[in-house]
Amino acid sequence: MNSAEYTLPAGFAAQLVAWQATAGRHGLPWQHTRDPYRVWLSEIMLQQTQVSTVLDYYPRFLDRFPNVASLAAAPLDDVLGLWSGLGYYSRARNLHRCAQAVVAEHGGSFPADAVLLQTLPGIGRSTAAAIAAFCFDERVSILDGNVKRVLTRVLGFADDLAVAAHERQLWALAGELLPPHEAAHTMPRYTQALMDLGATVCTARKPACTQCPVAALCRAKAEGRADAYPVKTRKLKRSSASHWVLWCQRADGAVWLQQRPDTGIWAGLFCFPLFDSLAALQQVLPGVPDSGLHSLPAFKHVLTHKDMHLHPVVCTLAAETAPQTAGQWVAEQGWPALGLPAPVRKLLSGTVALR
Repeated sequence: MNSAEYTLPAGFAAQLVAWQATAGRHGLPWQHTRDPYRVWLSEIMLQQTQVSTVLDYYPRFLDRFPNVASLAAAPLDDVLGLWSGLGYYSRARNLHRCAQAVVAEHGGSFPADAVLLQTLPGIGRSTAAAIAAFCFDERVSILDGNVKRVLTRVLGFADDLAVAAHERQLWALAGELLPPHEAAHTMPRYTQALMDLGATVCTARKPACTQCPVAALCRAKAEGRADAYPVKTRKLKRSSASHWVLWCQRADGAVWLQQRPDTGIWAGLFCFPLFDSLAALQQVLPGVPDSGLHSLPAFKHVLTHKDMHLHPVVCTLAAETAPQTAGQWVAEQGWPALGLPAPVRKLLSGTVALR
């Protein structure tokens, strides 16, 4: 089925705009601004992260980096340190690269249209559209995960979104559903309405159809099959791995940390050394007897594609010694400001649930 064969519900955009004005979200700190820097920052933070978490990080980021120039000028380690705990650290690295590109290539001002915004590091098609719609009234559609769910349900779009041609088809339909050209000034509210509807009403599980402003237009509601949409057959293949975590400390509270490679898991972050076995860990501590090692209960850390089973091993070394592996001693006062993987930060702060 091509896009012409789907029935576009009349009045869809107008009903969403009216609903958002009275029932949508209005108190989020990145709303009511036309500043592309602030909108961009919120959009990147909100990718794969809950609003409740971003509400804590967003103001702290703005306090430290109030504009794109200050972010571009900062060392990457400072950015990663402030991002620590948000996860998906490639977002932070791209955030830094994007800020530098905006300053170096665009005079410190974000481009004013979605096509140019997509040329910047870390800004995909939907994020570019959100910035352009919110800040410049550009008549362009977003299509993040929440919006895909809303539109496939409303349209009864049953084609498999794992197929690239079908996703392109949904993009085309999203463009046809936009407010008319003469109502381009409503683009910020329409875009926010789509986000709000997907986040608060048309949820993945137990959608609140009785509260939906477009329930009467919705094919999934009419079919009684909201759970059938969206269709995506290709699933992520999960893997698992076990790592022994070397937690070396000194009497003065310093800990041994090494910076991870620029690619792979936790790229660029400071981390306890990881090993594939306890024997491999012991090899970097040749002068330490087994009695000097204290194994903590293992715990699981879940990544998008992988379950990591972590086995912390604690060792206290004398001031003049160090493990025979790459790294550096970091003072007790220094590690909180570093970019640390969430499980390492939780271990150091004593908040990880060991069992």
